[in-house]
Amino acid sequence: MTELLSRRNLLRRSAVAGLGLTGLTGCATAAGAARRSRQATVRSGEQISLTFWTWEPLQDAVALWNKQNPDIHVTMQIIPGGSGGGYQKMYAALRSGKPPDVAHVEYQELAAFMLVQGLTDLRPYGIDQYRSKYVEWQWQQGIFGKGVYTVPWASGPMAMFYRKDLFAKWGIDPPATWDAFEQAARLVRKKDSRAYLHSFPSSNSAWFEGLAWQAGGQWVRTDGDTWIIDIDNEHTRKVAQFWDRLIADDLVIIENDGQSAWYKQIQQGTLASFVTADWYDALLRDNAPNTSGKWKTTRMPQWTAGAKKAANWGGSSLAVLQGSNYPKQAMEFGLWLSTNVKAIDLSIPQGSGWPGAEGAYQRTVLSKPDPFFSNERYNSIFVEADANIDEAWRFLPTNDAAISHMNDAFAAAIAVHGSLAETLPDVQGRVIDDMKAKNLKVRAA
Repeated sequence: MTELLSRRNLLRRSAVAGLGLTGLTGCATAAGAARRSRQATVRSGEQISLTFWTWEPLQDAVALWNKQNPDIHVTMQIIPGGSGGGYQKMYAALRSGKPPDVAHVEYQELAAFMLVQGLTDLRPYGIDQYRSKYVEWQWQQGIFGKGVYTVPWASGPMAMFYRKDLFAKWGIDPPATWDAFEQAARLVRKKDSRAYLHSFPSSNSAWFEGLAWQAGGQWVRTDGDTWIIDIDNEHTRKVAQFWDRLIADDLVIIENDGQSAWYKQIQQGTLASFVTADWYDALLRDNAPNTSGKWKTTRMPQWTAGAKKAANWGGSSLAVLQGSNYPKQAMEFGLWLSTNVKAIDLSIPQGSGWPGAEGAYQRTVLSKPDPFFSNERYNSIFVEADANIDEAWRFLPTNDAAISHMNDAFAAAIAVHGSLAETLPDVQGRVIDDMKAKNLKVRAA
C-alpha cells in the first residue's frame, strides 16, 4: 500500500491549468476513498477488465486499444463533464468503494482529489520511466509530495483565432499587444456599428483566469503549511481594469462564449476574433461551418511589445482512482491513450486539447494544413504558445469554487455597470472562507 499524502505535502504541489466552470462539491473534503488500490495477481493468459470514465467521445480510441490488447479489456462510460456532475459521481464512487479504474480529472481538480486521498500513486508501478515522453509542465501537474498521481492527457495553450476576411475588410492587423487590441476594437466599432472585435464572457471566469495567468497574476503561493491567497494582485487588477474600460466604452460585446447567441455572432460575422485555447478549433468547426476557410491564428496579444507570453485554459489528466484492483494495467492504458499516435489522431477532432505527449505536433494530424483555417498549419501557433506558458502558476485547492465566486461577482458588476476590478477583494475573501471551511491554514497576501 502506498503512503497517504499529508496536507503539508499537498502544499508542495498544487496543479496548473484551468477549465472548471462551477463550484466544487461542498462536501468534497468529507469524501475519501472507501478502499485503497491494490494490485491483483494476473495469471498468464487471463483477461482482466478495466472501467474508464470520461466525458470525451473516445470510443474509437478505446476500441483500438481493445483490439491491440485483448488481455486488458477497457469498458468506457461517458459521464457528465467534470464540474457538471462528473466529479460528484467520482466522489460518490470513491466513498462506495466502487470507483472506475481510470478517469479523466482536470489539472485544476487534482488538488481537491488529493485532499480526499482519491488518487493512486503510480510511482510503485513504474511511472517515472515515462517522464521523458511528456511535456514537462504537464507532467508536473501530477506530482504531489514524493508521488506521481496522474498521466498527462492534454492541456489548452491559448492564442487568438481571427477572421482574416473581416480584418482585411476593416483594414486592421492582428494585434500584437493589448494596447493594439484596444485600438483595433475601437476601429471595428467605427467601421461597422453591428460588429465587435471580441466578446467578454461574464460567466466564464476560467477564461479570465488564463488572461491573469499570462499577465503574471499568481493567485496562490505557500509559506510553510499556510496557503497565501493573492487574487487581488496588481497583475490581475490590470487585466480586470483593461476589460472594464472596453466594456464601459462598448468595445466588446457581453456574450458568454460557446452559447447559441455567441455562435450566431460568429456565423454572421459580427464577432471577429476570440483569444482562447487550442481546443476551440473543434467548436468553431462544428458550430460555424459557414465560416470555413476564413480563420487564421496568431499569438495572444502581449502586455509588453515583443514578448511571447502565453497561458493555458483547460487540460486534464488520466488518473487511477483509489480502489482499483489493477492500478498497473490502468496506468498502462493511460500511457497508451496519451502517447499512441493513432489514439491521439482519433481524439484531436473531438476537441481533446493539446496533447501531453512530447513532440505530438510533429507526429500527429496537428501538423497538417487545415482547410477551415485557411489551409494553413495553424497549430504551429500553439506549439509556440505551449512553450511559453508560465510554469510558476499554481491552482487553488478550491479552484472551481473560486471561479464560481468570480462568475457571480463579474455578472453582478456588469449588470449594474460596475467594475470587475473592484470585485476582486470580495472574491479573494470568499476563497479564503472556503479554504478555512476545509480546515486549511490560509491567509491573504
